[in-house]
Amino acid sequence: MNPALSAVTDRIVARSRPTRRAYLDLIDRERDRGSRSRSTLGCANLAHGYAGTEEDRDAMRTNAAMNIGMVTSYNDMLSAHAVYYRYPEQMKIWAREVGATAQVAGGVPAMCDGVTQGYPGMELSLFSRDTIALSTAVALTHGMFEGAALLGICDKIVPGLLMGALRFGHLPTIMIPGGPMRTGIPNKAKAAVREAFAEGKVGRDELLEAEIGAYHSKGTCTFYGTANTNQMMMEVMGLHIPGAAFANPGTKLRQELTRAAVHRLAAIGWDGDDYRPLGRCVDEKAIVNAAVGLLATGGSTNHLIHLPAIARAAGIAIDWEDFDALSRAVPLVARVYPNGSADVNGFEDAGGMPFVIRELLGAGLLHGDILTVAGDFADYGKRPVVEGDGLIWEDPGASGDETILRPAANPFSAEGGFRILTGNLGRACIKVSAVERERWVVEAPARVFHDQAEVQAAFKGGELDRDVVVVVRFQGPRANGMPELHKLTPPLSVLQNKGHRVALVTDGRMSGASGKVPAAIHCSPEALGGGPLGKVRDGDVIRLDAENGTIDALVDAADWDARELAECPPAAEGMGRELFGLFRGAADEAELGASAIFAGAGL
Repeated sequence: MNPALSAVTDRIVARSRPTRRAYLDLIDRERDRGSRSRSTLGCANLAHGYAGTEEDRDAMRTNAAMNIGMVTSYNDMLSAHAVYYRYPEQMKIWAREVGATAQVAGGVPAMCDGVTQGYPGMELSLFSRDTIALSTAVALTHGMFEGAALLGICDKIVPGLLMGALRFGHLPTIMIPGGPMRTGIPNKAKAAVREAFAEGKVGRDELLEAEIGAYHSKGTCTFYGTANTNQMMMEVMGLHIPGAAFANPGTKLRQELTRAAVHRLAAIGWDGDDYRPLGRCVDEKAIVNAAVGLLATGGSTNHLIHLPAIARAAGIAIDWEDFDALSRAVPLVARVYPNGSADVNGFEDAGGMPFVIRELLGAGLLHGDILTVAGDFADYGKRPVVEGDGLIWEDPGASGDETILRPAANPFSAEGGFRILTGNLGRACIKVSAVERERWVVEAPARVFHDQAEVQAAFKGGELDRDVVVVVRFQGPRANGMPELHKLTPPLSVLQNKGHRVALVTDGRMSGASGKVPAAIHCSPEALGGGPLGKVRDGDVIRLDAENGTIDALVDAADWDARELAECPPAAEGMGRELFGLFRGAADEAELGASAIFAGAGL
């Protein structure tokens, strides 16, 4: 085992000991109370629970086999989740094949950041994760289920499903992905059209044509953003059937992987000899595996918020220092857009997650002794193949394309793609895996904004055509829900392409699709409530140094200390934002997960 991995894991175990013990005691009590849940429900309660499923009612009445609660995020506005339309009826059939039953326990909202990006709805995006967690908890409160299947893929949906389900951690639970859409126009070509549109070189019709060419069918978007990073994490945490992450929708392989998940779930209940409850699968080692996978593949920065929140739901405390320490020991073995030219289909064809897991395990960079929903964790280093009416798993062999995937002994970089920055502007994160090394240090005058629309207007007016550090503040969870600021990527990329030294500093988020412009994000403490971004003025020279891990306003210390804080703009109204005032008021700092639902929960 790599010594840095061991040291970080030991720190997390020690730091988490009281909360993890309390969590395990909770799920043990819940199992004791819930193991006979259906048999102890009153007859009228059971009748209500069975009334909608006449075809399975007789089997359910015997209480002899698992009843699986399906929590689905289906809608047909979100391409990744539109694939789930037929899943429940199929999964009911596959459950019957092994003597089990299944019911849709409930649905959760699934908003699309791609639709809301740059518009008011994006201010509900992060808190949709908490809403999903609460909805998952509501779905599982009925005491009708001995196992759970979670149907979700995209940005906030997978973390939210897990956060809610972990409070029912006595239940064996499997994540059910749907897979990425097939490749459309190359992501690099799409980005080029976006930049041309930002410069006024092409019109809306050309831009829309390119976007539809990229996002063209059911399945996740094909770039390596938050949605596909979710699927990578579920693999390295052992919460999928092995190799399930990136099989395309509508294929025989995808169908058989889902069928295998239903069969497996029925086999790991508490009445058998292979009980695998979710709360025991998601332990400190599994959380470290998720962080390692994130770093080794150059995944989305959003997981520097999501993974601490998931861990917290299981009584585990991980912070950005842990990510930073791991990043210096974990090699970058994948180049997937925006950190390379290939999309996730190219990544899968080159060997995908089985190759990554086999390589990292062999290098002592993953914990191989975690409890997975399948067999041994080494099984996740094998590739699923349809054979006859079932599946077999094979060694993935050598990388099919070393411009996309490399062995751990010959990585793209000796270390992962993240840094923690500290200084008089607080603490921030930066993803450097897609940033050219000569741009890891930027020193330039600040231009301060309070929303991304102001930045776009200044860009169009030619006010930013110089070396500049764009500061966008009052974008934290308590100020406005911490929206992604992905709309800034094209204009800032244009400025950088002109040869200017450009960087972004914000207490907001950037999309998992963001890449080549240095961006110090998640600045904590946020500007609302006294964070130091509130002191920055136009013209202050800011130095962002990812080499040394610093972020500072180069201002005389006495002057800096004496400055008054800028006033936060009033909370926006409309698009339902006023309904989430409770969430904003109770939200934690980004490093703790930027969640409101842990307030008062003792976590």
